[in-house]
Amino acid sequence: MPGPGAFLIGEEEKKEVLDVLESGYLFRYGNEDDPEFKHKVATLEKEFAGYIEKEHCVALTSGTAALLTCLSALGIGPGDEVIVPGYTFIASISSIIYAKAIPVLAEIDESLTIDTDDIEKKITEKTKAIMPVHMLGNPSDMDKVMKIAKKHNLYVIEDACQAAGASYKGRKVGSIGNIGAFSLNVFKTISSGDGGLVVTDDKTVYERAFGFHDQGHKPSRMGVEVGERSIIGLNFRMNELTGAFALAQLRRIDNIISTLHEKKKKLKDKISGIEGIRFRKLNDSGECGTLLTILFESKEKAEGFCKIVGTKTVYNSGWHVYNNMENILGKKMPTKIGCPFECPFYGKEIEYRKHMLPKTDDILSRAVNISIGVVDPGLGAGFGINILSSDKEIDDCAKSIARAAAEV
Repeated sequence: MPGPGAFLIGEEEKKEVLDVLESGYLFRYGNEDDPEFKHKVATLEKEFAGYIEKEHCVALTSGTAALLTCLSALGIGPGDEVIVPGYTFIASISSIIYAKAIPVLAEIDESLTIDTDDIEKKITEKTKAIMPVHMLGNPSDMDKVMKIAKKHNLYVIEDACQAAGASYKGRKVGSIGNIGAFSLNVFKTISSGDGGLVVTDDKTVYERAFGFHDQGHKPSRMGVEVGERSIIGLNFRMNELTGAFALAQLRRIDNIISTLHEKKKKLKDKISGIEGIRFRKLNDSGECGTLLTILFESKEKAEGFCKIVGTKTVYNSGWHVYNNMENILGKKMPTKIGCPFECPFYGKEIEYRKHMLPKTDDILSRAVNISIGVVDPGLGAGFGINILSSDKEIDDCAKSIARAAAEV
């Protein structure tokens, strides 16, 4: 039950991967003078940077690694506060914690992205960054986010992990803030099973991001080197097989987005006007189209609808909802197996508890995700269609929605 890219695996992916297997070079680095070295990761970085219209890109092992790398590249660390919405994948919050910074949870609005009115309420003298999440492929209200960031001299880290291919007012998401992170997980727009990407225009930030993901080395590295490492880094390098697969998927992305928009419009048109159904706010028509979110008048009607069609409200869907992140709420970091301890990098003055974001709770309790391209019960999107669905399947889905809505 994956994202749209995973439904479309074909000859292009096979060709790119076989190219690497037959070459024998699985490591992202190699001899540039050797025709057998295919440099798929470096090519992916170049092509994705061009697609996003940014100067620099770093390919990594996961979206989580991408977020942590973004934070490190901007120098965010102990005691720094980062404002992040309470409805997001857990990695948005856990990456802040592993950077030894403090996540400050903000409300969402009916776009299911960060409520810009709540951001300024959460800013303190310790705030260093805002992390808007383009949740479910819907861009955040970036004009307002950037205005607030400029006013308070804050960094903006775009979590575009669920939104590769989306745009906001003509600009690709991930390209608007200081730095952007993407995921290539199996549930995302394009996929390589797992993987991540970081983009930025700032050369210094890029060098820090590259060094953090590769034991401190500078971006010019193509072979195994000794010395001259700029910072202490880790190893989040992408390998050539993953890079090859992701490269083939990237070259499909425009077709994926246009197909999702077409299928979503067909379904949405069929159910528009049904009494009791309205849709989440879209901050821009350039959203991915991976999901169609219905907002009901009440929690009871939403749950009644879900019972009929066999799905769950977003509130009850899984660990994208802060209330279900028991490890975050409990401030638990690992030490050894079976022995967690309270994370010392959480601010003692910052409280994390269930129902601390009442507006978010209300919206998510009334929200139901219908799959269009991402089929994921963990997002509450186990019901709907997929990128390969026929017109008949779209029509059948619309009829099921109409019947269920009539019953509640």
